[in-house]
Amino acid sequence: MNETRAETGVWIGIATISMSFAALTSALVVRQGSASDWQHFQLPPILYVNTLVLLLSSCTLELSRRRVAAGVPDVVLPPQGLHWFQITLALGLLFVVGQLLAWRNLAAQGLFLATNPSSSFFYVFTALHGLHLLGGVAGLTYVLHRLTRTARPGARSALGAASLYWHFMGVLWLYLLSILVIRI
Repeated sequence: MNETRAETGVWIGIATISMSFAALTSALVVRQGSASDWQHFQLPPILYVNTLVLLLSSCTLELSRRRVAAGVPDVVLPPQGLHWFQITLALGLLFVVGQLLAWRNLAAQGLFLATNPSSSFFYVFTALHGLHLLGGVAGLTYVLHRLTRTARPGARSALGAASLYWHFMGVLWLYLLSILVIRI
């Protein structure tokens, strides 16, 4: 029952986040089409490296999740699962650092939040995704704590829910990068 509640909560969060980004995408398309002040610019190459980092983090999380699922029920996280889990967290933080480097790259080009509408949308999209990803890092850290400190079955269902959210963050990033490449 806990698994159902945790995953239901994550699905509600995913729906809310999806609607928010859909609304922002709609605003971007309308704004771009209705004004002559839209300025296209080259996206920082670090975004493509970041994409690989985030996709790799989904793979390492899945390796960890499968190791936990294959372990003895109600036992703390096995060491081999812990290793992959820690790599996932490190990759998530590396992604956020990469986003900050992308912002620095744009700032060096003279593109800031208020420079023009296209740069504004870039910063808003990447900042919101970054904040949601940091929320995922916090959630995964909580799950890691539960998996290594307790032997409760609820920790495994929490891992399933957190994994669902983390994989969604990866899919959302692929969507956002596509929008940025096409529209910015």
